[in-house]
Amino acid sequence: MMTSSQHAPSNSKRSYANFAPSIWHDTFLKYADSESLEVDETMKQEVQKYRETVKIYLSSSDNNISQKLTLIDSIQRLSISYYFECEINEALEQIHNNFTYNGLAIEENDIYSIALLFRLFRQKGYHISSDIFNKFKNTKGEFDETIIVQDVKGMWSLYETAQLRIHGEEILEEAHEFTYNKLKSIVNQLSPSLAEQINQSLEQPLHKSIPKMRTKSYMSFYKKNSSHDKGDLLNFAKLDFNMVQKLYQKEVGSNTKWWIESDFARKVPYARDRLVEVFIWPFAVNSEPKYSTARRMSAKAISIISLIDDTYDVYGTIEELELFTEAMQRWDISCIASLPECFKVIFNALLEFWVEMESLTAESGKSSFVLQHVKQTFSRLAHAYLVEAKWCHEGDIPTYDEYKVKGVVSSGYSAILTVFIALVKELATKETLDWLSNCPAILKAVCTIARIKNDLASHKFEQQRKHVASAVECCMKQYDFSQEEAYDFIIRDINNCWKKVNEEYLKLIKDIPKFLIDCIVNLARITEFYYLNFEDKYTNCELLKDHIVTLFLDPIVV
Repeated sequence: MMTSSQHAPSNSKRSYANFAPSIWHDTFLKYADSESLEVDETMKQEVQKYRETVKIYLSSSDNNISQKLTLIDSIQRLSISYYFECEINEALEQIHNNFTYNGLAIEENDIYSIALLFRLFRQKGYHISSDIFNKFKNTKGEFDETIIVQDVKGMWSLYETAQLRIHGEEILEEAHEFTYNKLKSIVNQLSPSLAEQINQSLEQPLHKSIPKMRTKSYMSFYKKNSSHDKGDLLNFAKLDFNMVQKLYQKEVGSNTKWWIESDFARKVPYARDRLVEVFIWPFAVNSEPKYSTARRMSAKAISIISLIDDTYDVYGTIEELELFTEAMQRWDISCIASLPECFKVIFNALLEFWVEMESLTAESGKSSFVLQHVKQTFSRLAHAYLVEAKWCHEGDIPTYDEYKVKGVVSSGYSAILTVFIALVKELATKETLDWLSNCPAILKAVCTIARIKNDLASHKFEQQRKHVASAVECCMKQYDFSQEEAYDFIIRDINNCWKKVNEEYLKLIKDIPKFLIDCIVNLARITEFYYLNFEDKYTNCELLKDHIVTLFLDPIVV
């Protein structure tokens, strides 16, 4: 058998992507075992006090429907809704049960409240009809500017609601186009605070955002515009933000310690060093404190996936990658005995990851089928990476449709989600993991968004070196499009995938736990963030710096 040095080609034959180095290094290492991150009892007592006060607000019959809807929306946007799931569900169910198109206790032309009601109902899984918005059309069948344009907050509310449209809802298509264009034309005439919020929504609407990532900016807006609140809700949200931030610091610190001790930056030098950046993915899947272990392990899995991805994409030869893929199929490190040391470092990291997963799931007696599903999803990922590497090596450009089929797997989202759900005890059942492994339509749509949105953002950078054809080239080939036409086509495809996500959400909500569906949709939301404005924030890590400081380093002054 050849030695590693005999088998490996010279470095001059290898491809390097020239990724920027990490900007964090050991910044979070001090949090790995820090006792100062423990939340003191005084803070816990304050949080509990505010929690009881807000519960009273939610259950109060003094609030009219519009006020109650606004309160629920604020609680969600301040990222404290996980404290009040039962109360919010009861409030919405009560409003829904008493709801009729003609008898709703909301003023006839209160477009803000009607649009908000529709959005909150759809988010809850109620299949409310979009016909409710016909009342805002004129005799020509167009949206009545005299009613809508004079109510900026109402128009903004309708714009946000239109993001939940499904295929065939023409009235919401019209509402989206109408409100987007009108808001765009008047936003510079508004107060700086309102203009900032609306511009943020025009760029990335609420439905396609992770609330926790906007909490701080919403707080400043809420403080200026919520005269009905005496400060309890805002102070509660600030305390909670600071309290859970300490937990996130510990999670990132723990993984930083693992990353540094594993010495990946030196042993796998061609790969992206993005230990801190990867944490935003599981943070987005679910940021609640009780899912700390699932976040930490998912972040570790993504870090390893990133190393594997760059090995297939940047470094390995086809012969090496075939052997590595075989090792991943068989879970046998002897398959790569002849390969360079970096392959063994990555594979050993995977094996150590399995051991940790086995330990974490042993108590519940679920290790056998959990590990089987996790291994299966990683094997599929390696195979998809190999297919794409061969396309690149052979200069093959598949059709756009063929590319998307493989891209559903190579997005890596099935693997990320499987690891996360496997560590949520109440959901880690064979039935749930079987359902995920069959890639249901909602997950397929989310993975498609991830793959082709990523391609739009990274296309120009990746084409600077020998690289697998992206969705852009595949689309140009299949439809004989120019690059600009391909971009437009893919953007429409992403919008259609979002409609599919919205449709499937409403179909599945009766049979599949809402928590699981929300985790899936959250992956699409974080995709929108990572690749907003055709930027790849993961690869170009400087673009994430301020967000990471905001979320994980800087507390809020209470």
